[in-house]
Amino acid sequence: MSGRATEKETVDVVWSGSWVAERLGVDLAGDQEIRDMLGLALRRNPRRAHLLVSHVLGKHVPQLPSVVHGAGVDLGRRVRDLLGPEADRAVVLGYAETATGLGHSVADGIGSAPYLHSTRRPVPGVVRAGGFEESHSHATSHLLLPEDPALLARPGTLVLVDDEFSTGNTVLNTIRALHDLYPRERYVIVALADMRSAEDRGRLTRFAAEIGARVDLIARGTGTVVLPEGVLERGAALVVEQEAAQAAKAEETEEAEEAEAAAGAAGADEADGAAVRAVRVDLGWPEGLPDGGRHGFTPAHRATLEHALPGMAARLAAALHDLPGTGTPPENTPGPRPARRVLVLGFEELMYAPLRLGTALERLTDERLSGTEIRYSTTTRSPVLAVDDPGYAIRSRLVFPAHDTPADGPGDRYTYNVAGAGFDAVVVVVDSHADTPELHAPEGLLARLAAHTGRVLLAVIPSYTPERQEFTMLPEPLRGPAFSSYAAEDVGWLLQDLSDTELEAPTEEREEAIQSGGAHYAESLPVEYQPSPAYQALFQSALETSAARIARAVGTVTETVLEERGPRPVLVSLARAGTPVGVLMRRWAQHRHGLDLPHYAVSIVRGRGIDANALRWLAAHHDPADVVFVDGWTGKGAITRELTAALAEFEGFNPEIAVLADPGGCVRTYGTREDFLIPSACLNSTVSGLISRTVLRADLVGPDDFHGAKFYRELAGSDVSLGFLETVAARFDEVADEVDEEAKALLAADRAPTWEGWAAVERISEEYGIHDVNLVKPGVGETTRVLLRRVPWKILADRGAGADLDHVRLLAEQRGVPVEEVDGLPYSCVGLIHPKYTRGATGADGKAVTEQ
Repeated sequence: MSGRATEKETVDVVWSGSWVAERLGVDLAGDQEIRDMLGLALRRNPRRAHLLVSHVLGKHVPQLPSVVHGAGVDLGRRVRDLLGPEADRAVVLGYAETATGLGHSVADGIGSAPYLHSTRRPVPGVVRAGGFEESHSHATSHLLLPEDPALLARPGTLVLVDDEFSTGNTVLNTIRALHDLYPRERYVIVALADMRSAEDRGRLTRFAAEIGARVDLIARGTGTVVLPEGVLERGAALVVEQEAAQAAKAEETEEAEEAEAAAGAAGADEADGAAVRAVRVDLGWPEGLPDGGRHGFTPAHRATLEHALPGMAARLAAALHDLPGTGTPPENTPGPRPARRVLVLGFEELMYAPLRLGTALERLTDERLSGTEIRYSTTTRSPVLAVDDPGYAIRSRLVFPAHDTPADGPGDRYTYNVAGAGFDAVVVVVDSHADTPELHAPEGLLARLAAHTGRVLLAVIPSYTPERQEFTMLPEPLRGPAFSSYAAEDVGWLLQDLSDTELEAPTEEREEAIQSGGAHYAESLPVEYQPSPAYQALFQSALETSAARIARAVGTVTETVLEERGPRPVLVSLARAGTPVGVLMRRWAQHRHGLDLPHYAVSIVRGRGIDANALRWLAAHHDPADVVFVDGWTGKGAITRELTAALAEFEGFNPEIAVLADPGGCVRTYGTREDFLIPSACLNSTVSGLISRTVLRADLVGPDDFHGAKFYRELAGSDVSLGFLETVAARFDEVADEVDEEAKALLAADRAPTWEGWAAVERISEEYGIHDVNLVKPGVGETTRVLLRRVPWKILADRGAGADLDHVRLLAEQRGVPVEEVDGLPYSCVGLIHPKYTRGATGADGKAVTEQ
């Protein structure tokens, strides 16, 4: 096809960041490539108000497909040149949703590399190989779902691809998480734009030294974002102001249109509510070819696609030619008017397949479409302010409902710079999972597009789903007194007994191994803390003081569960902090209602998910819809997110967790949102049935095994597990009336999670220079765990916090850890793990070193 432009010719004469720069003082500093490649826009995001809008990514700005694909291929060739012969052993990982196509194009440039991208779409039956969080994104949780479980374990370099490298937090946290699971010697980070500050550049060097691996960076352009003081607040205010003005204008337009319709527009009523009929095009997508890199895309897949692209493009070209015209045909030319400007529109994570269809259309020399210009962009989850100004990167926006049944529920989706761009036709490319009634609805994407082009084609690519794995039979749960000091009816442990295995390591040795990437925290156990007489006395005093408070929270959360989840829920506690709470909830239901509820304990491991075999056992013995997951408390909500992601792979389970205390605002079902001392947090196994933390290590836990744990029979003389239960249960009758009132009030209240704790953790992580939310442990319970199991750096205590922190102060004194009184914490306290721990960072006694 003709009508191609060079990349430089597509850049506006007016820089598409000047509008933001003039009003907020935000600017880009760097080489000319940065200013040619990026514009600026604003969005509602408490973490980062500005958005860098790329002209060559194909997400927000329609671009020539050859330019978009070429940008990634060029970066991939630079990776090949850097790695030399080692490039043949590389694996490429792209980030959802923005860089799925870029990462795939980088893999094309390397040539021989398999490709995988992260995803926010859970796929039932596919075992998760990892996951991570993206700190500044509006949607943070990423899943890794390769069809081949050995893909990420391959030796060789891991190439991580994102559209921009800003603070570096997302990529470095990803490497840290994956290095725990699949350690390797080398990583290469690839981005279109390297926008790190000088301080963040130094972090990359230090990080590589910490994990003992080489980390290289390749970027197309280099620069920095100039952010004046107070830009977040001013940016948020500007977004509110602009949205209010646009809403008022839209209301005026709507009133005018309604008046015109009322004046007698014939047939208007009949048109209202009609679903849009797009012209479907059968691409002839090769059978068995993945639709993208969600489950992996191999060199063999690449060869199949390249062979099929010309034929699929020819089918699209024929459909475009046969569309009825919307204007007068060219002079002396009979038949429909040819499309002069066509947009190929991809769908969220489905970026690569539409991109390559676009490049194939560009290469066609079909006379029927001679002179047609092909552009490419995709829809997105990300809400961005649109301002129709040549100095602003997002000139227009179309809003429509999600149409792929997303795991996080319904919501709005967007496409930018399409309305008003003069497209004669739009080719919408989705996978079959997203070809739903919502797509075709009167307010759906196809209808939104039809209002601006009149010619809409729909090409549906079959969604690729790997085959489910078959599993063997699993053993029955372990029960006391053979395993744990709890009674057999109190809880069944869906674990394997590793009591005879030596798993304990000194705290300092474990911390160094965990932070260096040499081990995962679940691969070993800390030496069990033996409380001093003073600490034991503090525990007993705290228990007597708070027993009624705990009983009230137990009753409230249990009544809420019984009301909302049915009369006979199956309690499944997250071992081990959730297990004493699960036992107490079971005892409340029995005491107040005569119910004998089943209760099991299962393992969940941050970064590795829930025990899939335990879920299989539960699904085989109970209705998954009856299962209620139980935990002790929430911190920042990491386990809540972990559980939600993990359960998406299993049909029927409800990911909502019921907790005793929810100070982080992470769940809907809780006994209280106060951050107070729960005495069971003060001790380890001796208040949890003498059971250790759970263990997940490849040489001990096979593919058909439950995760493991130890039963510390030798600590029976110090066991207070049953005493804790009995002391709290003795107060059930005393608090019954208060529980009835509180449960009634909660059931009528708005209990939607606020995630206040997660926001606070991110802020603290940056303020204290930690740059890793996993090292920030909020709340009394999590802070206690830091002091008992990890190498603490310092404790932040809310100024004026009272007796709830007595045990924290005592433990901190025993370990030589400073306690810093601060204002404005949403928690009573926050524990900070030493961010750069080696044994040289502590004294000879293993106590944390204070800052000089």
